[in-house]
Amino acid sequence: MRVLVIGSGGREHALSLALARDPEVTSLHAAPGNVGIARLAELHPVTATDPDDVTALAARLGADLVIIGPEAPLVAGVADALREKGIACFGPDAGAAMIEGSKSFAKDVMAAAGIPTAAAHSCVTADQAAAALAAFGPPYVVKDDGLAGGKGVLVTTDAAAARQHAEDCGKVVIEEFLDGPELSLFALCDGAAAIPLLPAQDFKRARDGDRGPNTGGMGAYTPLPWLPDDLAGQVMDTVVEPAIGELRRRGTPYRGVLYAGLCLTASGIKVVEFNARFGDPEIQVVLDRLATPLAGLLYGAATGSLAAAPPPRWTPGAAVTVVIAAEGYPEKPVSGDVIEGLDDAERPGASYVLHAGTASGETGSVVSAGGRVLDVVGTGPDLTGARAAAYRAAASIRMRGGWYRKDIAERAAADAAADS
Repeated sequence: MRVLVIGSGGREHALSLALARDPEVTSLHAAPGNVGIARLAELHPVTATDPDDVTALAARLGADLVIIGPEAPLVAGVADALREKGIACFGPDAGAAMIEGSKSFAKDVMAAAGIPTAAAHSCVTADQAAAALAAFGPPYVVKDDGLAGGKGVLVTTDAAAARQHAEDCGKVVIEEFLDGPELSLFALCDGAAAIPLLPAQDFKRARDGDRGPNTGGMGAYTPLPWLPDDLAGQVMDTVVEPAIGELRRRGTPYRGVLYAGLCLTASGIKVVEFNARFGDPEIQVVLDRLATPLAGLLYGAATGSLAAAPPPRWTPGAAVTVVIAAEGYPEKPVSGDVIEGLDDAERPGASYVLHAGTASGETGSVVSAGGRVLDVVGTGPDLTGARAAAYRAAASIRMRGGWYRKDIAERAAADAAADS
């Protein structure tokens, strides 16, 4: 199978690594890719949000499957264009991708399908925003209605800051605050059938103790020992199946991965958000545990044959991802700093490094080229071992101004150890 991965971040590096290990994949390509992906796949220049450019590249390569990693190409209709040319594509059409492209659209889908979520108001004027903030009270939750690279959400007790964020965004969704632990569940969908992957938990706040501004994610882990055993089944029954059923009813069948960001509240599971692509960095730990070859699962979702696929198999143990960020992230990240120690961080069977925001520097060096620069993945028989491996690897990497949270999976690992 000839596979083309569209994107250039840590999510796409994780996907490429899993695909490179898949015996069904005979030829692996990525566009535009990054320094890390270049070790696994042949890279090609592309404008990822240009349907014609991506379609022409896929046709030229004779791709059997195109996997679209980021959300922007999906909303731009790249998947539509590929399917029109008869090329199998893992990723929803533009109409279905609006479940991430517009928070208000997602709320409308959830309301129509009876999916539990936070009460919310869509606002386009300052007066509407002020009224919604007053109605819900603090903590205030203000979400940019459109794509914002994972950084369009403000949760604050400061009413003035909430009003300012609403004004800066324009159209926003203001909703009630959901109290409880959050988690992510990915479901592979083929328009009719869907199968869940392992739940994971990520850490959105920049600093230890869940302090600081929201980010695209500073780390993740799986499994979640504190979850009820039947949670994935509950989510499929009450969230995923109703969502894809409603989209199918609207004439936009969902083919790709549906990301459900969830909150386990005192009154049950509620949806925080939907995304139309794999969450980053959660996908790194989920794919690390996947024992089933990836290409067949994604091809089944792309071609409507997922119902015939057996349930995914999982490797025992745990995985923890720690994100190394650039100086100034998330406000004003600095680029161009040389990264050293990457080889020291790689320990077969224990830890490895995925490139999220890197570029080639002078004399063959690797330099930072984004806010979240590297994803360091540690594995082990349990969360304690996986954390130790991840942080040992992170400590061996040297980058001026680089930093990372020190508490990824800390509480879950301690609780699991106490219960064992």
